[in-house]
Amino acid sequence: MSSSTNKVAIVTGASRGIGAAIATRLAKDGFTVIVNYAGSAGAAAKLVESIEKAGGRAISCQADVSDPQAVKRMFDSAEATYGGVDVLVNNAGIMKLAPVAQTDDALFDQTIAINLKGTFNGLREAAKRLRDGGRIVNFSTSVVGLYQPTYAVYAATKAAVEAMTHILAKELGSRGITVNAVAPGPVATELFLDGKDQATLDRIRQMIPLGRLGEVDDIARAVSMLVGPDAGWINGQIVRANGGVV
Repeated sequence: MSSSTNKVAIVTGASRGIGAAIATRLAKDGFTVIVNYAGSAGAAAKLVESIEKAGGRAISCQADVSDPQAVKRMFDSAEATYGGVDVLVNNAGIMKLAPVAQTDDALFDQTIAINLKGTFNGLREAAKRLRDGGRIVNFSTSVVGLYQPTYAVYAATKAAVEAMTHILAKELGSRGITVNAVAPGPVATELFLDGKDQATLDRIRQMIPLGRLGEVDDIARAVSMLVGPDAGWINGQIVRANGGVV
């Protein structure tokens, strides 16, 4: 562990992909990490085990972020176990894509419930309960800027998250709490690579000035910076971690 701290961080959707990389990095930075998951209990338990083996502190906590009571219970449990919460990373989200004409109500409702209401549920609890001087990092996407076809509902939820980020930064500033968002570009996760052929991936790489897809650790580093001591004056910002794609 690189530093010693009694600070506590909740990372939502942390059992795999970008969330798991963030949880691992924050544990390395010295945070006690609450690894939130919706359904992947086994993956979350494995991640906690690997964090502890590396000398970090973590516990897993099941909560569907779209359920306000479940999010409240997660904060209750963190406060009961550790005395409080200092950081919330709102990483949980889904990406289901379709042209507007082919978007059914189920896709729309689920995307709103998890990406927008789920983020809001976390923000509402954090706004009431985060310790002074805390940090909130939301997740947007660089699609809010690229606006590609099939991304309408997904991009709409993330544009709304960006709006809440700016506003909550103003509401919580007097308590020394910063609120920012990270907006990743294409990142080589299982979710992103699934169903894409080599030609598609090559085309995406060519769009990125740095000539490569992002790695999960690229995003974890951005989060680590925003929740760390050097970012105390960065507030209400959207950090596009995308290799320059937009």
